[in-house]
Amino acid sequence: MKNISILLLLIALITGCQPSIVKVEPSNSELSYVGRINFENPNSPELYWSASSVSMNFKGCCISATLTDQNGENYYNVVIDGQAEYPIKLDKGAKTYVLADSLDSSKAHSITLVKRNEWPTGSTQFNGFIIENGKVLKASPKKEKFIEFYGNSITAGYAIEDNTGGDSPDSTFTNNYKTYAALTARHFNADIHCTVRSGIGIQVSWDRPIMPEIYNRLNPLDSLSIWDFSQKIPNLVVINLMQNDSWLVKLPNNDQFKYRFGNEAPSPVKIIDAYAKFVSSIREVYPNTPIVCALGSMSATEEGSPWPGYVQQAVDSLDDSNIYTHVFPYINKSGHPRVDDNKKMAASLISFIDENIKW
Repeated sequence: MKNISILLLLIALITGCQPSIVKVEPSNSELSYVGRINFENPNSPELYWSASSVSMNFKGCCISATLTDQNGENYYNVVIDGQAEYPIKLDKGAKTYVLADSLDSSKAHSITLVKRNEWPTGSTQFNGFIIENGKVLKASPKKEKFIEFYGNSITAGYAIEDNTGGDSPDSTFTNNYKTYAALTARHFNADIHCTVRSGIGIQVSWDRPIMPEIYNRLNPLDSLSIWDFSQKIPNLVVINLMQNDSWLVKLPNNDQFKYRFGNEAPSPVKIIDAYAKFVSSIREVYPNTPIVCALGSMSATEEGSPWPGYVQQAVDSLDDSNIYTHVFPYINKSGHPRVDDNKKMAASLISFIDENIKW
């Protein structure tokens, strides 16, 4: 607490605020959490997945948050009043971060901390907000819509902000907040869950886990940590997988190919069946939710690719009028979709939803 006190004193000197401090515990009923978040310890909820967030409405001149990061490799976006958005990189261990200062303490404000990168960087414990010269306000009404996404690097936002000409795995350039998934959710004023991992596939991934093995986890790194799907039923599920399968089934010397297939690539029939089984597993936990089986916008959707056909055949085999297919137009470029590409993808998905989904 000594460091926090020094920090607050410095803020007071710089901003002219004479701080009266309000510590907002993580268990405060006016906080809003979104995502697969572990509340085993209600005073230190743990965040893993991209797009996981905590929000609060408040009055005050300055606001901080105390976070305990596992490895010091996670990035969060700070969203003030639904407009200003900027990243912070967490250090390893517990630390208090100033999120905003010099605010008009006579006006109501909102703050959202949202995880922008992926779970292999480790988890983050949220230890509460600190308000200066203000108070907690009533939480915003719960959003009426909720969309759950299952996807790979495209939906995760891998390299989405890498404008260096490369396609870097550095989490600095990963930003789920600007993906087509997040843009679509905000368009419909919907909550969002992103069950995503770069490199993941239905039958084979660049790393060991495949989506059918982790889709039902709370902690993605713990096979015994199971998510309770009944906690939050989505109004819509979007699945965007198979891009990595489309690459890896052609690489017999790859270690994951050998682990999953031995020496023989799966036939189209097996590919279609595996996809259908995964969609069926989602239908089992969400019996009444519309499901959009999407694909793209990388090479799996380029002209002549058989993969859109595999997805369509899998969906047809399920004979479920509440399961749809949507193929994003192929974006012919090197590397992953960037911010502008994701805006086009969002427009495509939003238009499809408006035309086909009644929710």
